[in-house]
Formats: sequence, structure tokens, C-alpha cells
Amino acid sequence: MAISDVHEPSLAADGANHSSLRRRHSRAASSGNMFDEAEASAEAVMIESSGSDDSLNEKVGAAGEEKLKEKEKEKEKQKEEERKPADHASGNQVQDGERAAVSDNFTYRASVPVHRKIKDSPLSSRNIFKQSHAGLFNLCVVVLISVNSRLIIENIMKYGWLINSGFWFSSKSLRDWPLLMCCISLNLFPLAAFMVEKLAMKKLISEPVILLLHTIIMTGEISFPVLVILSCDPTFLSGLTLMMVACIIWLKLVSYAHTSHDLRSLSFSIEKGETMPNNLNMEYPYKVSFRSMAYFMVAPTLCYQPSYPRTPSVRKGWVFRQLIKLVIFTGLMGFIIEQYMHPIVQNSQHPFKGNFLYGFERTLKLSVPNVYVWLCMFYCFFHLWLNILAELVQFGDREFYKDWWNAKTVDEYWRNWNMPVHKWMVRHVYFPCIRHGMSKDAAVLISFLISAVFHELCIAVPCHKFKLWAFMGIMFQVPLSLVTNFLQKKCKSSMVGNMVFWFTFCILGQPMCVLLYYHDWMNRHRELN
Repeated sequence: MAISDVHEPSLAADGANHSSLRRRHSRAASSGNMFDEAEASAEAVMIESSGSDDSLNEKVGAAGEEKLKEKEKEKEKQKEEERKPADHASGNQVQDGERAAVSDNFTYRASVPVHRKIKDSPLSSRNIFKQSHAGLFNLCVVVLISVNSRLIIENIMKYGWLINSGFWFSSKSLRDWPLLMCCISLNLFPLAAFMVEKLAMKKLISEPVILLLHTIIMTGEISFPVLVILSCDPTFLSGLTLMMVACIIWLKLVSYAHTSHDLRSLSFSIEKGETMPNNLNMEYPYKVSFRSMAYFMVAPTLCYQPSYPRTPSVRKGWVFRQLIKLVIFTGLMGFIIEQYMHPIVQNSQHPFKGNFLYGFERTLKLSVPNVYVWLCMFYCFFHLWLNILAELVQFGDREFYKDWWNAKTVDEYWRNWNMPVHKWMVRHVYFPCIRHGMSKDAAVLISFLISAVFHELCIAVPCHKFKLWAFMGIMFQVPLSLVTNFLQKKCKSSMVGNMVFWFTFCILGQPMCVLLYYHDWMNRHRELN
């Protein structure tokens, strides 16, 4: 048997070790600590293995025994210190009854102070956002359900059942087949843009010619649907759908042409030997791919790039559940429009041509169902439809909106409300204006101007009335943005800007535009008849 240089404990200390081991076992059993039990069992194994061989103990010297005794004394001291909390805990268990009685005697006495700290009310300005408002949210849901249930019953008793299939499909919709053919033919414009970029990659045409061809393609793409709608006089819903599709394709074409031009410029710079930053993630040499262009046209984004983050697979069950939600909320939106908004609008006068007080009352009455419809539209399009489309094409970046409902300024709302359009504006309008020497205010004004033009096109063309109500409503956001920014600077810790935004949005914004466009639509039909 090999003997190590480490001195083993003597038999004289064996009794002390066994006694300390028993104490450790009892203490571990009383405290129930699994780490103490493991340590005690390991020490028992060491002691048994050390005491089993008497020949080893005979070879231990006096100096080694003294050192071991000192170590044992230190261990005993540590054990005593560890034993005190355990003994204190056991003593507490024994004296629980007495201490509970003493605690009860002093806790409920009149002389015991009850106000000991500085505390704020839960709804105070410094404490309101630190509290949970789940109960108040549940109360609002219950009140909302009860109030709207009463309104539904009252509305049905007053007007009867107004829902009919003609809201979505009617005999007039069958006459809108030119709009369907126009929508299908819009795919020719992205194909033409791809052919231009293919020729540009082979350096068969110059940059001025490329710019001219792209301008012609974009102008034809947005003009063709306008001419079809104005000549066919379709239903409003069909015209609105076609104009929205046309505007989306136009924005995609702008991004495709602008990004391709920039990629060609970067490729030329690389050929000259210039170094590019790593964050570009650009593949050199730049290639024009029909597959990447076709994927971009169906992907839920307005900003072109050769490749996108992709998800590994399509969740078919998830897509089916989202489609069911889409059908339910689309039906709810149609129900609110037909059962609530249509009678209110029919029984109203023109806001600017009749009694002002009566017009304001109609606007307030229309504001509630209008907000419901707008929220349903947001949920159906930005959350359900865009996520369904992203899942089907395995598109990874699904930040289609942010928490716009917490916006404290109008600027913050427009940055968070429609992320695809916001990213397009920043990439293809705002920063190019900054790079050409314009100020930030001028770049913001141009961005709002482009947004106002497209809002007016989407609404005025199907209505066949260019009164610029939507245009002025969007441009009104510029001075309103200055007001909310000023209020936010003056009241940094409050939600004054958020309240102003919701007030103007829910009352002075969309309901007023609905009334104005409805009366213009009705006046046009009276003129035709």
C-alpha cells in the first residue's frame, strides 16, 4: 500500500470525530439541509477509511498530531458557530407559542404606530405607472361590453336589422370587372422595371436613360388605375381596393429603382478599390435576380433588398387560426359600418353648411363607431393580414407596428403606427433630402406632403370628388406636431400630448372626414340623377 505525505488523523481524535459526526448528523436532520447531510456523509467515509488501518496511525509523528489537533480545534469552533443558528432556530420552534402571544399583545395595542413611512397614493402622478391596473382594465372591458350591448339593442329596436349582403357583394360589383383586370395587369409594371435593371446591369443603357424609363413606368402604374376608376364609375369599396394596391406597387417600384441604383453605385466604387462598411452586407458583384424581385413584390414590406431574414417553416395551424380571426373581425367591421355608421351619416347634414352645433353633435355620435371600425381595420390589416402573408412567404421581420397607442406626440405616432411606410419614408425620402442639404424640418414637410397626396388619391379617386379633405387632414398634422412637441417639453412626465392626439384623432379627424366625403358622394349622385 502506498503511503502519502499527508499525515492521517490519530486514533486519539477518533472519538472526538465520531462525536462531532453524530452532532452533525443530528443537526442536519433537524435543519433538513441537504448540503450538510452530504458533507457529513463524506466526512464519515474519510474517518472510517482513516481509522481502519492501525499501522498508519503508528507512523504519525508527534508534530503531525499537534497540527491535526489544532485543525480539529478550528473545525470544532466552526461547528459551534454553525450550530448556534440551528440551535436558535430550534429554540424559536420551542418558544413559538410564547413569542406569538407576546407579538399579539404588542401588535394590537393602541400605542403601536401605524404610520411609519412616506407613501404616495396609488393613483398619484409619481406612483400611477408603478402600479398594476389589471383590475381597472377588467372593469373597462365589462363597462364596454355592457354599454355597447345596450347600444346594439337600442339600434336594432330603432332601425331594425340593416345588414345585407350588398355591403360586400352586389350587382354593381359584377360590373367592376375592368378594375379586376386592371389590378391583374399592374404586374406588368414590376416586370418592366426588372427588364430595365437587367439592361442596366449589362451596361446597355446609361443612368439618365434608366432614370427616364423608371419614371415612365412609375407614372404609368399610378395613372392607369386612376383612369380606369374615373371612366368605369365602380363601387367605392372596389375603387378603394384598387387604389390601395396601386399605391403599394408604386412605393415598391420606387424602392426597387432607388435601391438598385445605389447598389450599382456601390459596385462601381468597389471596382475602383474603395472599401465599404461591413454593415452593408452587400454581395459583390451585384446581380439582378428575378427571384428576389418577385419575392419583394409579394413580401409584406415596401423596402427592397436582395435578401431578407427568413423563418424556417410555415405554421399551417397558426395561419388557419389567424384566417378565422380575420373573417370574424372583418365581419364585425362590416356590422358596425352598416348598423351604426350608415344611419348616423344618412341622418346628418353637411358639417360646414348647416347648424354648427348639430354638425358637432353628429360628429361626436359618429366618433365612437368610427374608432371601433378603425381599430378593427388596424387589427385586421397590420396584425392579422400582414402576419399571415409574412408566414406564408416565410418573411422574418414582422415589426409592422409599434406601441403607437402610447404616443405622446404626433411625430411619435407616425413613427410607430405604420412601420412599412415609415421605413420607406425614412429610407427613400427623409435621408435623401438630408443628404442633398435640406433641413430636417423641410424633409419632414416633404414626407407629410407625399403621404397627404397618396391619402387623397386613395379616397378622392373612388369618390370622384377632389375636395382635398384627406390632403388637408394629413397636412394639419404638421402644426399639430409642433403643438404636441411643445406640450411634451413643458409637461415631460405627463400624457398631455397623448390626450391631445387621441382627441384630435377620434373627434376632429376621421369622423369629420367621413361626413365630408359622404356628403360629397351623395351630392355627386344627386347631380347624376
